[in-house]
This record gives sequence, C-alpha cells and structure tokens, in this order.
Amino acid sequence: MSNARDQRLASTFVTLADTLVADFDVLDFLGVLTERTVELLEVDAAGVILSDQRGGWRPAAGSSEDAELVEVFAAQTQQGPCVDCVHTGEVVASADLVADTGRWPQFAPAAAQAGFRAACAVPMRLRDDVIGALTLLNTQATAIDDDSIALGQALADVATIGILQQRAVQHEQIVSEQLQATLHHRTVIEQAKGVLAESGGMDMHLAYLTLRAYARAHHRRLSDVARDVATTTLDAGELLGDPASTPRS
Repeated sequence: MSNARDQRLASTFVTLADTLVADFDVLDFLGVLTERTVELLEVDAAGVILSDQRGGWRPAAGSSEDAELVEVFAAQTQQGPCVDCVHTGEVVASADLVADTGRWPQFAPAAAQAGFRAACAVPMRLRDDVIGALTLLNTQATAIDDDSIALGQALADVATIGILQQRAVQHEQIVSEQLQATLHHRTVIEQAKGVLAESGGMDMHLAYLTLRAYARAHHRRLSDVARDVATTTLDAGELLGDPASTPRS
C-alpha cells in the first residue's frame, strides 16, 4: 500500500469517526462513505441501504446513479446481497450476478442491466444492532477480493459507530425521527438533482456533486439547499452560475 493511500485511508477513518458536530449531515456523511469506498477499495461502485426503523430498508447513498439504482432494485424486490446481509448480519457476496439469477430472480437481472456483474454486501453493524449495509459493486464478473471485503467491513464498522455515537446523544424517539427525516431529505435531494440536471444539461450524479459543492462552500446543510432548489426558493440558474458550485475532487 502506497504512502499516499495510507494517508488517504487514515484521513477517511478520521472523517467517518468525527460525527459529534452540531451540523452533522447523515446524507453527506454516507455520500463520503461510498465515494471513499470506491477510491480505496478499487471497486467500480458502492451503495448504502439503511433501516427505516419500521422493519423496512431504503436506499440512502451511492457513489453513482447506477449504484443508487441497484439499491432501489434491492429495496423494491426485497432481494439481493444487501437485503440478505441486513437480515443475517453477515457478509453476502456474488462473483457473478447473472449466474445467481436463481438466488435472486428479480434483483440479479436488474443489477446486471444496470451494468454490474459482481456484488458484495457488508453489514453496518454494532454488536447485534444492524442499521444497514454497504454494497461493493464491480462491472465485471470478478469476485471482490478478501482484502477489499475486510477493508470495506472496517469502513462500514467505523461509519456505523459514528452514526450510532451521534445518535446516542439524543433521546431514542429523536433518533427514530432523525432516520425518518434522513429518508425524507433523500427524496428532496432527488427532486433537486432533477431540477439541476434539467436546468444545467448534466447527468444526475454531476447534479448531486454540484449541489453538495454549493452547500459546502456556503456552509449550509445539503438537505436545506436541496429543499430550496426543489421549491424554487433558490433559483437553479443562480446556483449553477455560482463558481462555488463547481465540484472538486
């Protein structure tokens, strides 16, 4: 492992552990988790599915639009590695989703159509408390290697501890309401991405990066900026014309 990658990995663990801040934004946090997962594990994409605290599971973040779509397929069909992972609390993998159509008859063809042939889901779990799953995706029918799975699990563990640590300072009822609000904000962000994509002639993932860049540059919550764009309180043209909205690596 190179020195630069070591430093990036250390920085990622610090970022995922640092959640006890007043303006903690779960969606931005999960976005960072998926992006750093792709960067550090050298997989093609990553996605997160979260508990909605009512017995269901909902897509919460993805490193790309296709990765998010795979999590939507899983939630809709109640099939796939991530769904099995959250139910068992164990790693669930497929080296070839096409070959696993019998295992997941609805999910596997949909994931393959989205461009992914291999998947591995690791639980976001602290002891017996499973709050979601991090899914690693490859476009080729090649198994995710053991080292990548181990590192993916470590990232998921730190992220889970960070989320639960942040929630622990609040009352249990507020924690549940926060999860519901997170999923609601996710819907608003999707609406705002659509507005920006249409206005700026860009794809949905670039629209998300633009939205996030603007929010960070102006020290605002991602969900608040998305709400303003979706309700036209913030004009899409004004946001797109702001130099601060240019995504940075």
